[in-house]
Amino acid sequence: MFNVDQILKALQTDPGTQRTAMTGAAGLAAGMLLSGGKPGKLFGNAVKIGAVAAVGGLAYKAWQNHQAKQAGQADAPTPGEDAFIPAPGHDEEREELGKSLVRAMIAAAKADDRIDADEKEAIFKKLETMALSSEEKAWVFDELSSPLDLNAVAQRADTPEHAAEIYAASLVAITADTAAERAYLDALASKLKLDPALVAEIHRTAGEHAPQQARVVGDTYQPTGNL
Repeated sequence: MFNVDQILKALQTDPGTQRTAMTGAAGLAAGMLLSGGKPGKLFGNAVKIGAVAAVGGLAYKAWQNHQAKQAGQADAPTPGEDAFIPAPGHDEEREELGKSLVRAMIAAAKADDRIDADEKEAIFKKLETMALSSEEKAWVFDELSSPLDLNAVAQRADTPEHAAEIYAASLVAITADTAAERAYLDALASKLKLDPALVAEIHRTAGEHAPQQARVVGDTYQPTGNL
């Protein structure tokens, strides 16, 4: 069974710093759900629900808020929570979603080259000490070592709800305070075909500012304007 929470804990290489590369993701592994506040604000039983449920809860709340604000959309169907958080017993679905979210978090952390050789080595050493299968460790090694591929991240979005979750996972994995990170988030939102108003709502729900506009050129992303 793919252990998302344990993998995200291994990815946390700087526990003394909040919201640096991968630290926000590891915080989610401990059950941190960002509900309109900054990291450290817990929501209900978030400590027990795990990373997939935490990201799903964030995306679900943002989706609800977004839909409530859309003029003339009062009768639009609202997806249920299980569209974001697989129901108990749907282990395979939860595992695949967990892989998609971890891949999104790792890719976001690569956006401004914060995962350097030293950090990779630290992560590898931590993974070796954890109770993970050889398959799980190999999967993380491959994800950390592979080049940043925006299309591979976006292609995991098989539903609009999962697209919102992938974006939310990417957002909470980084600080989004550099030109490269903001441009990456904007390019990802474009690839995921997310409504800009929904993107803004995800940022608001996570307690973050909306990203700076960027333009996608081919399969790359370039920031526009001053950040």
